[in-house]
Amino acid sequence: MTLDELRKNIDKIDDMLLELYNQRMDLVHEVGQLKNTTGAPIYRPEREQAILNRLKAKNRGRLTDAAIDALYLEMFAVSRNLELPEAVAYLGPEASFTHQAAESKFGAMSVYLPISSIQGVFREVSKGTVKFGVVPIENSSSGIVSDTISSFDEYDLRIIAEVVIDVHLSFATLSEDIRKINKIYSKDIAFGQCRVFLEDLGFNDVEHIPVESTAKAAKLALKDENAAAICPSVAAKLNNLPIRFDNIEDDTSNRTRFFVISDFDNLPSGHDKTSLLVKLDNTPGSLVNFLNDFEKSKINLTKIKSHIVEGKSIFFIEFLGHKDDATIKSILEKHAGKIKVLGSYVYEADDV
Repeated sequence: MTLDELRKNIDKIDDMLLELYNQRMDLVHEVGQLKNTTGAPIYRPEREQAILNRLKAKNRGRLTDAAIDALYLEMFAVSRNLELPEAVAYLGPEASFTHQAAESKFGAMSVYLPISSIQGVFREVSKGTVKFGVVPIENSSSGIVSDTISSFDEYDLRIIAEVVIDVHLSFATLSEDIRKINKIYSKDIAFGQCRVFLEDLGFNDVEHIPVESTAKAAKLALKDENAAAICPSVAAKLNNLPIRFDNIEDDTSNRTRFFVISDFDNLPSGHDKTSLLVKLDNTPGSLVNFLNDFEKSKINLTKIKSHIVEGKSIFFIEFLGHKDDATIKSILEKHAGKIKVLGSYVYEADDV
């Protein structure tokens, strides 16, 4: 087949795809109309995951699982925004890792609202300013994010999805001679994550200036030819700040997990995880007795973390299963006064 013939066939398929996409949007519109009469949420993560799982199981072509995710997650986002455009609040600023996590779930068409604090994200979702919020919950090297746990304790919101992204950092600067660099901007935690790189290149004696975010670091480095930033590559590219070194983090497996929060509960998907906040009596054996109920029911606990909120110890606990599963429901009812269910959501990834 000639090049022209191949291109004509591709054009025909594109025409067919356009028609099929429009047919899909018409059906989505009908679903949206039905949901409007019942008050059901437009965004159903468990439904989207079921579609992706079904398509991957049927796939016999060149598309990888990651390619299917990329194509269909963006189409889901387009569908939602055609029906009901919703703003998504996230821990800003623009080009932060939280922004990347939000875009991975809600696509390029959504409206994004950067918020300066985690508590602010919870507050705006709780007030109804936005329908969804995206916040970090833990990093593989620095652990649980305290502000997120405290905000869950304060606000009555639900986790409706989780996102795990790889954390890669770049060294970006206007300077063509790195020996002239006399200051480096970044978030305090990022300096620690790139300690070996900074030592190897002799940047330990250079002034390290902590700022609120790695994305802001890129903006500041753009103003000074003798400054550099440790930041995500997307932040450097967004600000036209040349990247001199990529993937400079010490731990190449560094990952951060994020929660998508809203005001509704998910239906069971058959592949769920549930998060809880648990406040137990300060008596010997109280935690063991609580956990024994999960062991007796053969429920797989995936995380147990203690945390201090206003001087009191609480536990952040996660397990595989949905809060409405029969065996789980009985345990939650037994300890109702001690448990705050944060949400059941599609299990996306192993622990970070």
